[in-house]
Amino acid sequence: MDLKIKVIPRSARSEIAGTMDDGTLKVRIKAVPEDGKANRELCAFLAKHYGVSAEKVELLAGATSTRKLVRVHVTPA
Repeated sequence: MDLKIKVIPRSARSEIAGTMDDGTLKVRIKAVPEDGKANRELCAFLAKHYGVSAEKVELLAGATSTRKLVRVHVTPA
């Protein structure tokens, strides 16, 4: 599944903060947005949230933006 995400870096903890009116998922990330740290933490957080390995989470667009497009490869139940 593809997810539109608005990342809020430098938060107190990593968590899902809600959904925007256009369906974009707001995610707070504890990491700072430098050297890809926030992107790596976002992918690790989403992998844990969706119960998949980190290799199944792929950043498609927005590497240097707070708006991102992420693909999570989930196996249907």
